[in-house]
Amino acid sequence: MIDLLDKSHRERPLGGGCIAEVSLLEFEDGEKLIAKRDGGRGGDLELEGWMLRYLAETSELAVPEVHYCDSELLLMSWLPEDGGLTVEAETQAAEQVAALHDVSTAQFGLERDTLIGPLHQPNPREADWITFFRDHRLLYMADLAKDRGRLPSGTRHQIDRLANRLPDLIAPPERPCLLHGDLWGGNILASRGRLSGFIDPAIYYGHAEMDLAFSTLFGSLGKAFFQRYGELRPLEPGFFEERRDLYNLYPLLVHTALFGGGYPGAVKRITEGFL
Repeated sequence: MIDLLDKSHRERPLGGGCIAEVSLLEFEDGEKLIAKRDGGRGGDLELEGWMLRYLAETSELAVPEVHYCDSELLLMSWLPEDGGLTVEAETQAAEQVAALHDVSTAQFGLERDTLIGPLHQPNPREADWITFFRDHRLLYMADLAKDRGRLPSGTRHQIDRLANRLPDLIAPPERPCLLHGDLWGGNILASRGRLSGFIDPAIYYGHAEMDLAFSTLFGSLGKAFFQRYGELRPLEPGFFEERRDLYNLYPLLVHTALFGGGYPGAVKRITEGFL
């Protein structure tokens, strides 16, 4: 399939590639592909391709078809995008995400580690959700952010105190759910008011509320999404009031490790709210 690049085509750079260099390939026969090339920023395109194929084979989530992938090049189908998420697109996204969360397995984690953005995301198998979230999400990313000099020691100690309180704050889910893992508006594409699909996953089996919380972090998904999702998979009481902020500590720590800026302050405020 790498021979595709030998066919006559035009190539146009696209924005938004914080890890890889992204471009649109337009072939004479009308076919369009997205090419992602290693940008030297810590990503692994083979792993991204594997995650997309895993979603395509295991779920009905609309994701790009992977035509070729190795560590330096990912070729995948083009998904049209020409605007924000409408009510119709949010409703369609809710139906697909609810179906994704119905895909289950015996333990939390995954058969291999993945990435969130350019950062390593450990996925050791765990029977207990609180153990998985505490050790492999909350504490792991807090340590990484601190080691990079972007999370103050005082906040890091507060996170340890919060970690000890997790059994009082979280009711374990009935079963592990397959997650997109990086569910925010930039990774949900729509065209002409309808959903095109999902990109840039960071998959693992976890608590469905992790995806739901992330979807609210930057105001990405709103009332239409949650109304339809709740019809298909009713939310447990307390999600919006408490657990949303708790679970959003993980993506906020990811952003702290990557960027610093105002994210450490957000981590501190949320953490203190649970102490």
